[in-house]
Amino acid sequence: MNDVLVGVDPHELSVPALVWAADEAAHRTVRLRLVTVAPPLKYGAFARRSALLIRAQSALATAEDLVRELHAGLWTATEFVDGAPVVVLRERTAGAALAVMGSRRLGRVAEVLGEASVAVPLAAGAHCPVVVVRNPERPAVHPPLVVVGVDGGPDCRAAIGFAVAEAALHEARLRAVWVWPGPLPSHEDAAEALADRRRSLAEAVAGWAERYPEVPIEQQVVRGRPVEELSRVSYAAVAVVVGRGSHGGRCGGRLGSTVHGVLHRAACPVVVVPPPEA
Repeated sequence: MNDVLVGVDPHELSVPALVWAADEAAHRTVRLRLVTVAPPLKYGAFARRSALLIRAQSALATAEDLVRELHAGLWTATEFVDGAPVVVLRERTAGAALAVMGSRRLGRVAEVLGEASVAVPLAAGAHCPVVVVRNPERPAVHPPLVVVGVDGGPDCRAAIGFAVAEAALHEARLRAVWVWPGPLPSHEDAAEALADRRRSLAEAVAGWAERYPEVPIEQQVVRGRPVEELSRVSYAAVAVVVGRGSHGGRCGGRLGSTVHGVLHRAACPVVVVPPPEA
C-alpha cells in the first residue's frame, strides 16, 4: 500500500506528528492513514467505553479537518480499531511506507512500560520506519539537513538508504555521522585510527551519491558519546535517522541504548529504520 500511517491519540492529539505525517504523505503523493486505537476496558466499564468512543471519533474528525486545511487534495482514510494500541499499529505497519507517532515526553520507564506508551514500543517492533515527532516546528535551515547515524554495522545500511531517499524527497542535504566513542589511542596511533574510521564511513555511504546525484552528502567523524553527538547535530536537522538493528539492548524491546537515548533527547523528529528482514 505504501501509505503513511499516523497514530491519532484520542486523549491528546499530537499536532506536530499530524503535520509531519501530512507533509510526508503529500511529498510522497500517497494516502495518509489516520488510525485511532482504543484499548479494551475491564468488564462493566460501559460508561467509560462510551466516553472513549466519543473522544476517539472526535479526535479522528479533528485530525482529518486539520489535514484538509494543510493539504486540500491529500487522499486520507480514517480507522477506529479496538485492541492493544502497540499490537494494532504494529500490524498496520506491514506494507506501510512510514509510521508517524507523537511523543508525550514520558520518562524512560513509563515510555517503555506504561499503558499510554506507544511510540517507543512501536519503533522497536514495526515493519516499516517509524518517525517519532515531539517538536512543533522544523528548524529554518536552508537547504534542509537530514542526519544519519552510521556505525559500520550491517544494520545501518537500511538507515542510510532511507536517509538518502528522504533527503532527495525534501531537496535536503545529507550528513552521515560516525561517532567514535572508544578510548583515545596514543598520539602516534590517533591519526591512523581517525583515517580508518573515515575510510569505513566512506565505504558505508559508497554508491549512494551515484544513485542520488542531487543530494549533497557530507561525511563527518566525531569523537564522543553517540547519543550526545547525534542529539547535538539534531538542532540543525529536519530529521535524524538511525538504524534499529536486529539485536537491541535490554530496554525498549529491540531498541539499543543509543537509539533509545536519541529518541528522548533529539531536538527534531527521529526516524528509526528496521533491518530489511523486519
